[in-house]
Amino acid sequence: MIKKIKQFYIALPQKEELIHPESVKKKYNRFRWSVFVSATIGYSLFYVCRLSLSVVKKPIVDAGILNESELGMVGSALFFSYAIGKLINGFLADRSNIRRFMSTGLLLTALINLALGFMSSFTIFIVLWGLSGWFQSMGAAPSVVSLSRWYSNKERGTYYGIWSASHGLGKAITFIGVAFMVSVSGWQWGFWGAGIIGLIGAIIVAVFLHDSPESKGLPAIADYKNDHASVSTEEKSIGALQKDVLKNPYIWILALASALMYVSRYGIESWGIYYLEAQKGYTTLEASSIVSVSAISGIVGTIISGFISDKLFSGSRNVPVLIAGVLNVTAISLFLFYPDGNAWVDTISMLLFGFAIGILITFVGGLMAVDIASKKASGAALGLIGIASYIGAGLQDIISGYLIGDNHITLNGVDSYDFSTVKLFWLGAAILSLICALFVWNAKARD
Repeated sequence: MIKKIKQFYIALPQKEELIHPESVKKKYNRFRWSVFVSATIGYSLFYVCRLSLSVVKKPIVDAGILNESELGMVGSALFFSYAIGKLINGFLADRSNIRRFMSTGLLLTALINLALGFMSSFTIFIVLWGLSGWFQSMGAAPSVVSLSRWYSNKERGTYYGIWSASHGLGKAITFIGVAFMVSVSGWQWGFWGAGIIGLIGAIIVAVFLHDSPESKGLPAIADYKNDHASVSTEEKSIGALQKDVLKNPYIWILALASALMYVSRYGIESWGIYYLEAQKGYTTLEASSIVSVSAISGIVGTIISGFISDKLFSGSRNVPVLIAGVLNVTAISLFLFYPDGNAWVDTISMLLFGFAIGILITFVGGLMAVDIASKKASGAALGLIGIASYIGAGLQDIISGYLIGDNHITLNGVDSYDFSTVKLFWLGAAILSLICALFVWNAKARD
């Protein structure tokens, strides 16, 4: 049984190379676009299945199903299993048939969302949401491996940046579309709507994502584009290159920077809607609409980030990261500390936050590590960044849930909150992340 499963997911073997240059060019162009579009759409729908809980938190508390601390533990279950899964599945993705690998993960996380719409038990919630985190971890690494296999060093930043817009696209679908379903039909449709959308995404990935150029009888991308990095690791095995990732201090520094960035990121994405409802008096749909603008500006940020770094800074990500880090700190400060009652300021802060986070997710959360690791070990590099990032996100959810719940008082049927401590927690993480990211300024790229 295990042997059959392994055989099903193993990377496709190399086919005999096509000889005619026109045939090579035609097939390369067609498959590259198919891979790029399906990876982008597919990963955006992973996000819909992941963020469904963020939309239904306040309705679930209001319905008496779970409290804030329990929601924090449920949310952290996904992040912790996702963290471990990103490391393991990152290493597996380097050796896998990425089409089958990614579509399986999206299918299973979609099915869990559908199931959660029927549940009300805290124990079942935490178990199923934790399992969903593992299946969620089968999305990012295959996407990045596909970009490493099909796009060369000099163009990867541009396409990686556009692919990273999938984060924003997924947030927009969740915070607008799924939130609308919840406002009309109840919290269950937060999960049911996300599950249906995820099933559609699994079909798209299974049909249109392709494993590698070599499996289609095409040359490796570095040969096809004549784009080899100055530091070549071609003679090493995949296992040796993956070990090099674990020995690289720059990647570990990036892992810490990303972990702290994810604390601030998910502080806003997981609890921002709740914060706007509880602290500033918005309805679920109003709060979701304000937070959703970060998804739109996030798409702009990710697309611009790759293009600017490739065209203006010769593939260097450092200056864009510095600018985005400062912008992220500014946006979070506005969102959390500007006086209540100003929807325009709240909206502008989310526009800035989304733009900045879009750039930081692209660079600190993945591409900078992929740049300085061998492309044959890009899944491992992303896996190491991923486990650190989502340990940070998981700890954030537990700590945030505790701090919010511990400072929640109900008197004569009226709820009151003190968010002062948790606000400092989110902002402090953003500042420390920026400081850490500056320590990798001189790291070099590899093939």
